[in-house]
Amino acid sequence: MKFSRTILPFCAALVLTTGLVACSSDEVVKTESTPSASESSPEPTETTEAASGDFVSPAWATPVTNPGDLLTTIEGTNFTVDIYQVGTDIATKSGQFADPETNEPILAVGDEIVYVNYVVTNTSDTDIPLSYNLVDVTARYADWPYLQGMDSVVDRDLDAKMEINTSAIAPNTGEAPFILAAGESFSFGENFKYQAGSPITFAATLTESDEAGDLDHDTRQEVEVESTIE
Repeated sequence: MKFSRTILPFCAALVLTTGLVACSSDEVVKTESTPSASESSPEPTETTEAASGDFVSPAWATPVTNPGDLLTTIEGTNFTVDIYQVGTDIATKSGQFADPETNEPILAVGDEIVYVNYVVTNTSDTDIPLSYNLVDVTARYADWPYLQGMDSVVDRDLDAKMEINTSAIAPNTGEAPFILAAGESFSFGENFKYQAGSPITFAATLTESDEAGDLDHDTRQEVEVESTIE
């Protein structure tokens, strides 16, 4: 996993820089409490419980967990993403961005956050080769005013409490492509500000990899579904 630890922090910085240049008055700025590079790309953590249900994980994946209640499902041509609303808790630290008008964190210590869990399953009859990107899932409230995506809190203790995987790729499992065989699943979760009753859009992007583990952009799928946070 040396490759992912080296590349991902650089990419995150590049995206942030690009976003700030492109933003208008709705741009957000990075707060001083932004996690370090090691915190931004944490080592995969083992969950406290094995998955419930009939999920089967590939050898390279962290065992699937599916806590919470099923909120909605994204359906692609050869995959699904089951989205579970896990629970809420209180932010123990601020997020990574600040409101440009007030310079206050968008997600502050003491704010209520909600955890969601994503379970990705190959619903086809053939293997799906994946790069280190696996399947990207993003959440965005309908009234989210910023160009950047929604902020989150990096807290491994809360992640473990909510029984979510911070990384779907288990440690020391080799390099891409990661083969997701027919019927196999992997899971990962995230948190963001809790807004009960708010309409939200979940979007999933799956781009298969070639034999070298590089993205095959001709296979790119983007699928989204609208739901409501309970």
